[in-house]
Amino acid sequence: MDQPAQKKSPQTFSDLLRVRFKGILDPIGAFLNKIGLTPNTMTLLGLAGHVGAAYLLARGEMVWGGVVVLLMGPFDAIDGTMARLRGKVSRFGGFFDSVIDRYAELVLFAGLLVYYLSQPDSLPVVLVYAAAAGSVMVSYTRSRGETAGFNTTAGLLTRVERYIVIVLSLLLNRPIYALWILAVLGNMTAIQRIWLIHRQAAAENDLIS
Repeated sequence: MDQPAQKKSPQTFSDLLRVRFKGILDPIGAFLNKIGLTPNTMTLLGLAGHVGAAYLLARGEMVWGGVVVLLMGPFDAIDGTMARLRGKVSRFGGFFDSVIDRYAELVLFAGLLVYYLSQPDSLPVVLVYAAAAGSVMVSYTRSRGETAGFNTTAGLLTRVERYIVIVLSLLLNRPIYALWILAVLGNMTAIQRIWLIHRQAAAENDLIS
């Protein structure tokens, strides 16, 4: 007799949030599907909202920018929920969502960069670059690691945590806090994933001699 499949536990903080808020996300996703919106449309609307937030950040309106980013947060979960409810979780949809997520994150850094370029202190400009680089590398190490067949979900500062840091710092009108945290911990997370992949490769005797 076959044993019942064990329920897979959430691997990341993002997965845990999706499970915890499933009772809220599912009715919203079902309603949006019913009125004819598609998951890809919601993904693009989320990007448009981030562009609007970046415009506010470039003008120095940090708190309002944080409010917009906070409002856009659920879009990332809703598009996936809509696809699941449709029974059409496509490979392109996952790819498209991931790529747009990277653009959405980078456009926020662009807004901060424009703002800090008009300020006399050059340190924040360097921090924007370091934070953006760390955010990209966290995602790239996961993507490249998974392509190579490694488990790369672990990390100190994954996407949800990065957004929490960004939103809180903007709402407090202290974006420099987020830049320091993301610049340091973001790159540490990328290095952490490189090390974890190295350990997995070593365990499989898959290192170059």
